[in-house]
Order: sequence, then C-alpha cells, then structure tokens
Amino acid sequence: MPLKKLISLLKKYYPDVKCALNHSSPEELLVATILSAQCTDVRVNIVTDSLFKKYKIPEGLAKADLKVLEQDVKPTGFFRAKAKNIKNCSKILVEKYQGKAPQEISLLKDLPGVGRKTANVVLGECFGISEGIVVDTHVRRLSNRLGLTESDNPIVIEKDLMKLIPKKYWIIFSHWLIHHGRGPCKARKPNCKECFLKVDCPSSTF
Repeated sequence: MPLKKLISLLKKYYPDVKCALNHSSPEELLVATILSAQCTDVRVNIVTDSLFKKYKIPEGLAKADLKVLEQDVKPTGFFRAKAKNIKNCSKILVEKYQGKAPQEISLLKDLPGVGRKTANVVLGECFGISEGIVVDTHVRRLSNRLGLTESDNPIVIEKDLMKLIPKKYWIIFSHWLIHHGRGPCKARKPNCKECFLKVDCPSSTF
C-alpha cells in the first residue's frame, strides 16, 4: 500500500501509543525487555511489578541469589536463562557503567541477554535515539501482511523497513504496528472488516 498513506493512517488512529512494558528508568526497561522474550507484555508487567519493588535496579539484581531470582521471574518462561542474563547484565551495569544503561547500541548488545531488538527498545524509548526499528512478532507479521517485506528474518525485515520508513518515524513505527497487531490485525484471525487499512492492504480479505 502507499507508504505515505500508511504512515498517515497509523499516525491518525494511534496518536498516543507507547511502550507497553512498565518501567521508570532505562535500566528497568532493559530488564523488562529481557523478560519479554517469548512472553506477553501483560505477564511481564505483573512480574516486574513485584521484581522492581523487591530489588534496587540494577544494584539489587547484581547481588541477587540466582536461585531466588529464578523463582522471581519464573512466570515469564525460560526463567533460568533469563535470571542468569539479568543478574550478569546488572553486574556489568554496576561495575562498568555506574549502574546506568549505556546509550550506544554496540555497548548494549554486548550485555548478557541483550540483542539488537532489546537495544533498540531501550535506545528509542528512553533516550530518543533512532538506531533501528524494533522487530517483534507483531512487527514481523504486519510487515509481511502490508507488503513492506517478503522476509521472515527479523534482521532482514529491519533492514527493509529502515530503507522504506523515514528515520523520524523509526521509533514510533514499531509501536504503531505492535498496537495494530494487538487490535484488528491479530495473528490467527485478522479482523479486516473493521481495519482502517483494509482498502489498501494487500492481505485484506474484506
């Protein structure tokens, strides 16, 4: 569909979208995003509500007993790997960065449990830095349905989107697609009839 029209409609219908992960600092968002892998944002927010009250972030997590931390994050799945990554990531933040998340994508990606997607989330949401476009399951699905990419590989999808989407929209664009993917454009049964993109969407069944 025409890119300018797509951006215009997304901007019109989702003017105030923001990150769905609850946080009050870049360091908290870093932890929440690590936990969000293969887990819903709703469940992550339930877990972090208790986690962020129990531990000082990141100092408390750096000193946390690993077995206890595993139980703290168990509802998010893959809890052993996530607990280990969160603890080690927090230790590096404390020891190397004075307890603060670095503002460079290469430094963030060097942290345990942090990939390009997580780094982009933190940089964009907390620092307003556009290094790329966050590609989660919703963005991957909708990018294909809207004909913005033909790939299923998040790395390739991000590159395709960065070529198409003006840089000033890189941060908000993923929020738009994520919100739309949770609304009418669901994975199993998209509600094309009620979708404001139905006229131009190449995947519309309306």
